Amino acid sequence: MKGVKKIRAFTLSEMLVVLLLTVIVVGLAFSVLNLVQRQMSGIESNYARNTAFDQLKQSLWVDFHQHEDAWYTPKNNVLLFENEMKSVTYELHKDYVVKQQDTFQLEIADIKLWLHGHERTAGEMDALELTLSKAHGKQQLFVFKKNASNTYINR
Repeated sequence: MKGVKKIRAFTLSEMLVVLLLTVIVVGLAFSVLNLVQRQMSGIESNYARNTAFDQLKQSLWVDFHQHEDAWYTPKNNVLLFENEMKSVTYELHKDYVVKQQDTFQLEIADIKLWLHGHERTAGEMDALELTLSKAHGKQQLFVFKKNASNTYINR
């Protein structure tokens, strides 16, 4: 009888070590993936918040410079911009701002109005300072315009 040939193979203990190392590596990979996903979620929410702020800022700058008259009515929290051709309104709510068909998801904590360098509470204005809530990083927005001649004539 010929000698029995041994088949080369891994032992059970070697297979368990490989399996254990694989489980550790996969566990670490999933942990890192979870951290990356949480980080991306935070970046996404910051981006959305900053985008809304930037869009409101740009919209206010455009309206301040395209319209001769700017008014604020605190009774119903409305900003009104007018010129000979058209008018634009902004409704300032607690959690958002509405400009005709646009909605900016921002919480406004404080509104200050200015006319000729003096702070006002209502009426005509030539500058506006908005402070967002703590949830939005207490960002501040200051927009102003050069006054048209009719602002000085109507005084």
